[in-house]
Amino acid sequence: MKNTALTHIHEGLGAKMLPFAGYNMPILYEGVNAEHETVRNTVGVFDVSHMGEFLLTGERALDLIQKVTSNDASTLTIGKAQYSCLPNNDSGIVDDLLVYKMKDNQYLLVVNASNIEKDWDWITAQNDLGVEMRNLSDDYSLLAIQGPKAVEAMQSLTSIDLSSIAYYHFEVADFAGFEQVIISATGYTGSGGFEIYCKNSDVETIWNKVFEAGKAFGIKPIGLAARDTLRLEMGFCLYGNDINDTTSPIEAGLGWITKFNKTFTNSANLQKQKEAGVSRKLVGFEMQERAVPRHDYEIVDASGTVIGIVTSGTMSPTMNIGIGMGYVTTENSAIDSIIYIRIRKNDVPAKVVRLPFYKK
Repeated sequence: MKNTALTHIHEGLGAKMLPFAGYNMPILYEGVNAEHETVRNTVGVFDVSHMGEFLLTGERALDLIQKVTSNDASTLTIGKAQYSCLPNNDSGIVDDLLVYKMKDNQYLLVVNASNIEKDWDWITAQNDLGVEMRNLSDDYSLLAIQGPKAVEAMQSLTSIDLSSIAYYHFEVADFAGFEQVIISATGYTGSGGFEIYCKNSDVETIWNKVFEAGKAFGIKPIGLAARDTLRLEMGFCLYGNDINDTTSPIEAGLGWITKFNKTFTNSANLQKQKEAGVSRKLVGFEMQERAVPRHDYEIVDASGTVIGIVTSGTMSPTMNIGIGMGYVTTENSAIDSIIYIRIRKNDVPAKVVRLPFYKK
């Protein structure tokens, strides 16, 4: 079990710690609903240092990224990030990831903690282009400072104008007294804010300064349980739940990051899927009665025939209704379709809705 550089701080704050993706991670501090509301209304901080970071450098770095990822990284300019995925050869997904253009011929890939080794091996196996690859995952920490007050709360810690960093853009700048910190306007919550990439040796000082600067704004530490409810309200996919090695990006509604103006891993088959249509689709749904859908619950039609499976579900802290995502047969995927979630022996009605669930 690995620890982050801040594990001792989380333990000192009384966080409930549990294993997650091979790391000892803070799951809860004061409770999911309270932490969720903090991020929606003010500002909270997640330690997500378990995420992986790969640095790709060289004249053919873009060529390698274009080869292994589904999105079109040629559109990136320095200071811009992109959501993408690594398709496999079986129309599934190795992982979803962020691609940052750091400099000409240099890119940072940010991957899921549970897939660091798998992703590294996958990309390395396809690197016949002489691209220099460095796995920085064990050397860097990542803080997600999220919420509508994040810009105002953190402005005193940097000389750059945080409000000028557009969504999915980043700056490499001073932050909390340290130089060369990546300040990225990305996040997984739908409530605005930043992700801060820094060296492990600097992160404790940065954490303390972040909480000092945010004190007047009611800043709090937030665990991974609330991170999950926040991302689900936004309809963001979680690898291992909503997407995996057997789900295609077309089925998962990720056609918008699957660009066929280039050739990439399994692109011909995925293009056929897009043109011919798929037999199942990932949908969002809201329960029509008070009930909580859970991962792996069966989805059935009005006659009780199984038509799919729940991939993510929770009681929405913001809307106070059961919400979820799951794969259903295409004929049952239209917005406003009524489907049923089999909860124990009861088939509870739910309505297919347009994502995200949470509207600002």
